[in-house]
Amino acid sequence: MSQTVWIARHGNRLDFVNPEWFNTADRRYDPPLSEDGFVQAAELGQRLKSENISHIFASPFLRTIQTANKIAKVLNLSIKLEAGLGEWHNPQWMSEPPEIHPPEFLAIKYPLIDWNYQSCLIPQYPESRAEVNRRTAETAKKLVTKFSEDILIVGHGASVHGVTCGLVPDTEYFKVALCCLTKVVRNEENDWQLDFCGDTSHLSQTESQIKLN
Repeated sequence: MSQTVWIARHGNRLDFVNPEWFNTADRRYDPPLSEDGFVQAAELGQRLKSENISHIFASPFLRTIQTANKIAKVLNLSIKLEAGLGEWHNPQWMSEPPEIHPPEFLAIKYPLIDWNYQSCLIPQYPESRAEVNRRTAETAKKLVTKFSEDILIVGHGASVHGVTCGLVPDTEYFKVALCCLTKVVRNEENDWQLDFCGDTSHLSQTESQIKLN
């Protein structure tokens, strides 16, 4: 059976635009999208409007939820929070395990979240690069085993790479820009192939100029 997996990175984040936000934030490793990040997410939703996506999976970090939420509104779908797609728990980036926003907050702000869904994998702090690659790759394999329809995965730079390489192991390194889109397709012979990766053509010229590594 053929299947398409769309993989997207979240939009621009507030602490990229305003680094001072980090110094006073209650959850400094879980920043929201910036104003232009919301615009990017909305443009991504329009890009995917005509695709046959049946499920949206998102990392449980706020920036990925907010990106997925914009898309889910356009596609009229719920959001399944998958911890296995979460940010790399890199001790060089984070001095302690990252605290994300609680379900009580998310349930009110983002009613499209499907709270019946249970994550495939849970990250452990700290993580090496090899460990986050294995974690996100294994999550991708579990998702396509459980869900046979076309799906969208909204994650982070590390999870975009991990998911892509989990399905297509020989994928060469590619730039994971903000709100980039990667497409992986399973053919009738059950082989996964990379259609395109790191695409940002859906973004306006202004939005494309702010994408980061």
